[in-house]
Amino acid sequence: MRPLELEYDPHRLVIQAIQAGDAHAMDEFVRAQGRWVRAVVFGVVGRADDLDDICQRVWIQVWRECRRLDDTSRWRAWLYRIARNASTDALRSGQRRKRLQGAPGSGSEMLEGVPAGASSRPDQALLASEQEQVLMEAIASLPELYREPFVLKHVEGWSYAEIGEVLGLPNDTVETRLVRARRLLREKLSGKVL
Repeated sequence: MRPLELEYDPHRLVIQAIQAGDAHAMDEFVRAQGRWVRAVVFGVVGRADDLDDICQRVWIQVWRECRRLDDTSRWRAWLYRIARNASTDALRSGQRRKRLQGAPGSGSEMLEGVPAGASSRPDQALLASEQEQVLMEAIASLPELYREPFVLKHVEGWSYAEIGEVLGLPNDTVETRLVRARRLLREKLSGKVL
């Protein structure tokens, strides 16, 4: 049995409402978890060109399969597995097309709807946009082995324990992969203006 405080997780109540067929609860769940699902998908595929299509498949599967989730306290790991599997399936099925390095759609849409740092000066806004693009391309170029935990930790703010639970890894391995991901990013970004 999970700790008592998880019984009061408001997302569990939303999941239970979805299981009962409540479409409004599903809309609420998509709004609450949409950015997180996008980050998980990006962590697997490494590019944003098919992000919306893959996320749509995730939400369709959540709606169809929600009744099969017996332990609603495990909703986060369940949703993660659906998002990860949908991403992996998209990669394997060949639905993803090759894109030129640096072409639009290479990652910055992952944070769609999140201000990149409002500025009244156009030159500052352009610089911030370019910096975000450089960073997103560097993250996208990480091997999936490192990209996935990196996105979960540094974009979504997950703890090592949460990452380890959904990836099936001990905390030490999660920490090692994050250290290596940060080192690879430093190497990729060295000499680039940020």
